Amino acid sequence: MTDNPLLKARDFGQSIWLDFLGRGLIASGELQRMIEDDGVGGVTSNPAIFEKAIGQTEDYDRAIAEMARAGRSAEEVYEALTVEDVQDAADLLRAVYDRTEGRDGFVSLEVNPHLARDTTGTVAEARRLWAAVDRPNLLIKVPATTEGLPAIEQLISEGINVNITLLFGLPRYAEVAEAYIAGIEQRVQHGEDVRRIASVASFFLSRIDVLVDPIFEVKRHGQDAEAESAAKLRGQVAIASAKVAYQMYLEIFGATRWRILADHGARVQRLLWASTSTKNPEYSDVKYVEPLIGPETVNTLPLETVDAYRDHGEPKLRIEDDLDHAREVLELLPRLDIDIDQVTAQLVDEGIEKFNQPYDKLMAKLEEAVRAAGEG
Repeated sequence: MTDNPLLKARDFGQSIWLDFLGRGLIASGELQRMIEDDGVGGVTSNPAIFEKAIGQTEDYDRAIAEMARAGRSAEEVYEALTVEDVQDAADLLRAVYDRTEGRDGFVSLEVNPHLARDTTGTVAEARRLWAAVDRPNLLIKVPATTEGLPAIEQLISEGINVNITLLFGLPRYAEVAEAYIAGIEQRVQHGEDVRRIASVASFFLSRIDVLVDPIFEVKRHGQDAEAESAAKLRGQVAIASAKVAYQMYLEIFGATRWRILADHGARVQRLLWASTSTKNPEYSDVKYVEPLIGPETVNTLPLETVDAYRDHGEPKLRIEDDLDHAREVLELLPRLDIDIDQVTAQLVDEGIEKFNQPYDKLMAKLEEAVRAAGEG
């Protein structure tokens, strides 16, 4: 296993997490194997993942039927199933959490996606889920919406670990980091412990290229200068954004303001590369992994990308390579009349809906099971 590229990524300070969670994965021993053999250091979940695990397999049918016959509502069934899976995964990863002294070994659970624009509702549900799971290596996922920012600060101030999801834009990343730091500052001011508070800022990647690449394709057939710029940008914007985000991270967490908190034992909010499966078959299946390996980062990979990287990954320290090119890519966008802030705002809206739809689909199935049990 010493030649496993997934394990070698750790030598450069990056933690590989699995972007999937399901009862079959746990019961089969596969998750434990991946932790031991591939060095998987965390697990993320979301409503789309649970819809696939619960709604498209038979792994949960018996548990659903039993809870339905007991008179549990669809919402109660969903929460019971997801909380149990997260608890089981957190228990498997507890050894990683303990070995790394709380720096790794986390499992993420998302608040109801319909709360993405509801600060109060997000805080209330995050508190409830945190108490229900009752594991120190839990991260509550909160979207990086305008309404999510005060929720992040509040939850961190209460000692609740947060995974900020649906993060696409650089200005919003700065606001996310500010919310985390402000939450830590509140704890320090109140004399509360900050040594085990954890957070990751999940920067979504491939969806950026999925949205802007078709624009470049059209503009490649325009005027000469425009066509040349468009050709340079195809498939480049997501990685460029991530590399610039990492430079922002170094500046934010290298500043005096943060160093004061670090003296109290506070830990940086790591950047996490999300949405790293390659959507365009013309691109490498490890396109969103290879260029972004660096210290204090996380890359959360779906199962197929884990398999691909195990097979032909070539980990090296690359996160700060080609920075001039990354900045040039972002500077070229306005010349093509592309407002990256509008693009990322659109991606947030689309991302919320991409979670709402599978959540609603799964809830409809669970409601049907509950009705059937009542009629039986």
